[in-house]
Amino acid sequence: MDYLWTPWRFTYITNADKPGSCIFCELPKETDDRKAFIVHRAGHCYVVLNAFPYTSGHVMVVPYAHLDTLAQLPKAAADEMMALTQRMESVLRSVYRPEGVNVGMNIGKAAGAGVAGHIHMHVLPRWTADSNFMTTVSETRVLPEDLAVTWERLTKAFRSV
Repeated sequence: MDYLWTPWRFTYITNADKPGSCIFCELPKETDDRKAFIVHRAGHCYVVLNAFPYTSGHVMVVPYAHLDTLAQLPKAAADEMMALTQRMESVLRSVYRPEGVNVGMNIGKAAGAGVAGHIHMHVLPRWTADSNFMTTVSETRVLPEDLAVTWERLTKAFRSV
């Protein structure tokens, strides 16, 4: 039997469903953006690396407000969320040169939201056939870049785009 150790997931697994606990509300409280993997902080939203990415460069644009539907998001925050999403598309295209970019939200547990109580926009680079046999057969992602390296690259590029 093979084992794939992912000890960094333990904190997430043990805290994800605790009442009153929300990873997206807790992250901005961290003062060290490198430690929290926050790429950019804006007035209503922030950009953060996905800790369990589909591909290198997978980020999320997250409103500071703890809301579970897009309809509840105030217009100013919604406008900023889209502006940050557009900017991240440009950053990802400049850093990773992808063939495409996925942008989207999963609102609610039934829709596939990993954090159902706090809306967030996924933005991630994609390449033709980037789902290899490890993903399709073993349900395992193979990422060529450490999250700390991704954070460095995206943070630097975000400042210049």
